[in-house]
Amino acid sequence: MAASLVTLFESSGAFFAAARYGSATPVPPSVLSRGIGWLICPGCRENTGLLAMTRVGSRRVIQVSACFMIFFSIFGKLGAVFASIPLPIVAALYCVFCGYAASAGLGFLQFCNLNSFRTKFVLGFSFFMGISVPQYFREYVMGPQPGHVQGGSRWFKDIPIIIFMSHATVAALSALLLDCTLQARTDSARKDSGTHWWEKFNLYWADIRSDDFYALPCCLNEFFPSL
Repeated sequence: MAASLVTLFESSGAFFAAARYGSATPVPPSVLSRGIGWLICPGCRENTGLLAMTRVGSRRVIQVSACFMIFFSIFGKLGAVFASIPLPIVAALYCVFCGYAASAGLGFLQFCNLNSFRTKFVLGFSFFMGISVPQYFREYVMGPQPGHVQGGSRWFKDIPIIIFMSHATVAALSALLLDCTLQARTDSARKDSGTHWWEKFNLYWADIRSDDFYALPCCLNEFFPSL
């Protein structure tokens, strides 16, 4: 359950970033839930960064890449070539890929009113909590000294550790809580947070271009329809 929550928050941002770099419309909630339901592991940030760097948003590229991955996994000698890439090169690629993914999230702030003190507080507090809380858990909970999260069983202790060690999850939970509680029902608060801009994309059929971007291949829409 805790791992699913972390995957939900980390992958949701990657989906929106991929739609942004692919020049697609914002992801409708039905497509977002479908993608998260099919997701196996939270490894979307690197693919989003690769999409931004190459500027190739074709599905055919993803399909060919998947075939290559299956081929390399069968023949271990070919996979060993990629495994022999030096770690500094891999780290440099991750800096570029994750940087692109993070910049896509910052780009969405253009729809918010950054002159509003409410928006400034929500952003500043969520960023600070997303940085400080996971660092606290790494130093004082996962360190050599016994942590503050204690329980009679191991699984009870793992739940808060998994959740609060994820920077994206802590920041998203903090921003969601503040955005829903600080004058959330007023018209000025809705305009400050930019929710009025996203409302027109809540329904799949609200935009005629949704099928061009989010329709499933091989007649899979009949089994997994979008609402």
